Amino acid sequence: MKRVFVTGVSGLLGTNLCLDLLHKGYRVIGLVRNKNSYKGKYHKNLELIEGQLFDDFSSVLKSVDVVVHIAATTSQSLINYSNYWKINCHATIQLYNTAIVYQVKRFIFISTANTLGFGSLKKLGTEQHKINPLFKQSHYAKSKLEAENYLLKNKHKIDTVIINPTFMLGAYDTKPSSGKIILMGWNKRLIFYPPGGKNFVHVKDVSFGIIKAIEKGGSGEKYLLANTNLSYREFFTTLNRLTNQNPMMIQIPKQLLITMGYFGNLLRKLKINTSLSLTNTKILCIENYFSNNKSIKQLDMSYQPIEKAITDAVDYFQTQK
Repeated sequence: MKRVFVTGVSGLLGTNLCLDLLHKGYRVIGLVRNKNSYKGKYHKNLELIEGQLFDDFSSVLKSVDVVVHIAATTSQSLINYSNYWKINCHATIQLYNTAIVYQVKRFIFISTANTLGFGSLKKLGTEQHKINPLFKQSHYAKSKLEAENYLLKNKHKIDTVIINPTFMLGAYDTKPSSGKIILMGWNKRLIFYPPGGKNFVHVKDVSFGIIKAIEKGGSGEKYLLANTNLSYREFFTTLNRLTNQNPMMIQIPKQLLITMGYFGNLLRKLKINTSLSLTNTKILCIENYFSNNKSIKQLDMSYQPIEKAITDAVDYFQTQK
């Protein structure tokens, strides 16, 4: 029975992955800051340990076969790159090198699709496309890419697989994180939406993709776990249909978003933490679309309809009130 160490086990992806690994017969050691933050089901093969990413995990890693590193700083409001680099890159490198020392068989790093070059509906982004200059200005994407580059440079020391998921939706979004987009449009009489679009994927599909990467992923490979490319208007239209609502929908003009971005940059210069920035508002205006062909061919992936992801997320939020 394989033993897997999972960081960030109380988050959206971490909780779903933990449950799916247990269902598949794996033993799971999950890292959490506080055990009470884990909202998944408990199991005899699950062990939760409290700690921080910079703790010494020698005693844990000497007895596991696989590390799945999910924990990261995803906030868009931090001003300094160092705040992202410390967690998303430096802590990853420390954990990776400890795994090498204790001869862990495989290290799975959960990154983001935004370290890869996005595309349009006519030419989708793939694992072969380099990061777009716009996302080089994103502290989050930049820190993840720096970690990716270090891991791939040292892949000869340990089997290394990088997972690049797109925008995940589903149950157990306890913060909430990406599920905020659903709360922005659910039970609203008026929905304002940006002019761009992105790729959406069920968090369960990302979880299943990670398990497939544990079992058959190629060392040194990157895998985009992506599904449906939708404009924001199409996304909210789908949400409206699934939740039987009919709000007024208004597209935010691109120029207004850009102006708001400049205002956000001004706030940041004044040392005010805000998710508003020119980079973030520009991202809302682009078609941030990706292909999942590689994961289908090499990991034998199949993907659920995005309607299922939206419905699962809404159902979860309803149970949590």
